[in-house]
Amino acid sequence: MQQKGGGSSLRNGREDKTMCEETLRLLESRKSMRVFENRPVPEEVKQKLLSASLRAASAGNMALYTIIDVTDAKLKRKLSVTCDNQPFIADAPLALVYCADYRRWYRAFRGAAEEVRHPSYGDFMLAAVDAVVAAQTAATAADALGLGTCYIGDILENYEEHRRLLSLPAYVAPVAMLVGGYPTKQQKERSQTPRFSAADLVHENGYDIKKSDRMPRMLQERDGWTQDYEAHVRAFCERKYNSAFSVEMSRSVKAMLDAWVNAED
Repeated sequence: MQQKGGGSSLRNGREDKTMCEETLRLLESRKSMRVFENRPVPEEVKQKLLSASLRAASAGNMALYTIIDVTDAKLKRKLSVTCDNQPFIADAPLALVYCADYRRWYRAFRGAAEEVRHPSYGDFMLAAVDAVVAAQTAATAADALGLGTCYIGDILENYEEHRRLLSLPAYVAPVAMLVGGYPTKQQKERSQTPRFSAADLVHENGYDIKKSDRMPRMLQERDGWTQDYEAHVRAFCERKYNSAFSVEMSRSVKAMLDAWVNAED
């Protein structure tokens, strides 16, 4: 004899399994999108995305970040130049800059406590992690809403100019940028970029030097290249690591940290 409510439990179980499978599908099918249809993201869709982003994990529930919704076309064009000259940023219907932000809490602490230290390096790191976790949550929410997104790491460049463009006060710094919109058919059908395997990136109970030293094999398995290892790595090094934008990013992040720890109240 079936217990009362048994059918409901089975149905809820199936629904939970379907929801789990859909969440994993979204995460595993994610890819960066850089070309979008010429149509805006409706305000209600944007608000759903932002609402999900605000539910991201946060250190001590402090929400040590601020999200700047860039809606001004001129500002987006400027950011497309300052972020390593990437025109698709200007064309993206959605542009969100995630800033590490300790200003709110620091001012609250100073208003309530007699002795309050200045925000320092650890506080920056904690706030930056909060901001990036919120940005990644927004990226997943965007996928669920039928949007596509792309991270813009180049927001870390040109700190002084970005601080001016975005009117950032002390203890607020841009650490992540997410642009998005409705991806074109070509973007949706484009193959995913391959990733390294969990067997190589997951180490148990400590850092595994032997796994790390498998880098030549890891690259070969991931990229499927047949040219010699040194030529492959040398080309990537020149294109990325030794590039002018990478050097500028390091300079800019140092300026960002210097401004953070040396700010005058």
